Amino acid sequence: MTSPTGRQPTLDEVAKLAGVSRSAASRAINNAAHVSAANRLAVERAVRELGYVPNVTAQALARQKVGAVVLAVSDHNKELFGDPFFGQIIAGVTAALEDTDLDLKLLLCHPERGHDRVRRMLRPPRADGIMVMALRGDDPLQRMVEKSGLPTVYGGLPLHGQPEWFVDVDNRGGARVAAEHLVSLGRRRIASIAGPADTHVAVARLDGFADALSVAQLDHTLVEHADFTREGGAAAMERLLEREPGLDAVSVASDNMAAGALQTLLQHGRRVPEDVAVVGFDDLPIGHLTQPSLTTIQQPIRSLGYEMARLLLAVVDGEKPSPLLLPTRLVVRESAPARVSLAAS
Repeated sequence: MTSPTGRQPTLDEVAKLAGVSRSAASRAINNAAHVSAANRLAVERAVRELGYVPNVTAQALARQKVGAVVLAVSDHNKELFGDPFFGQIIAGVTAALEDTDLDLKLLLCHPERGHDRVRRMLRPPRADGIMVMALRGDDPLQRMVEKSGLPTVYGGLPLHGQPEWFVDVDNRGGARVAAEHLVSLGRRRIASIAGPADTHVAVARLDGFADALSVAQLDHTLVEHADFTREGGAAAMERLLEREPGLDAVSVASDNMAAGALQTLLQHGRRVPEDVAVVGFDDLPIGHLTQPSLTTIQQPIRSLGYEMARLLLAVVDGEKPSPLLLPTRLVVRESAPARVSLAAS
């Protein structure tokens, strides 16, 4: 079987006949290690059936691949990979790599010291591609990765610049929905616990909060920043209560921080949701364990990791995939239910 037009069959036609993605077909044809046996067999059959002739230059490049990809996280917190958020990210990445023989290398990059490991990884390349997360401000990790020329996919946008390949969540839209929910409950003195101001995710979520309150003609300046930890959220809630004792709702940029905020509110004798309604962001398991359970914005964390790795495999194989923006949704629980009796003013 040959191409209906009599021309040389294309890689896309091989992939279609084999029932696999273009990147999987490329990996099988180029005899890459990171391809499943089933996909390799299907592609080999399609190649024979179509009479496809591989590009010799592309095959030579493929043989130079290392057989490993990197997930580099720019942070000084040694407990970062113990965070449930990053646990789900890693689960998604490994799921995408499951049918390959690629090794996954995890790098936790301290802002001052940890980047030496990345330099050693990039010169000469000891990986076929890199996924980058948790960039802060004008992060040197971003500059090193861009300078290396290695295929790179960003998990979440950096604060500066627009990378060619990234997977992000609709942070601004999700935060806007959270604030709109609080407004719909009749709350009028609404505060925000935002993430670090030198991260794109925190800026986007704070922008979404401001969007919703501006439309409702409410003050959106009652904001405190924290570090996405439970302890940071508790301390930020303390500061907010000092500034505005009469606040009646809080939109929090992460579930971990929201758990800390709930703890502080309890210590101050504030009833949730009667006195203060609380909405988080993430939908981590901790949201089911707080008292009361946490209303939150669900983001597809595992899918974020999966799609990062999937895009990286495509880029490594020479494709030009489109970046992705993943949706969020509101999950209503006890901390900000759809109906609640407001405390007397």
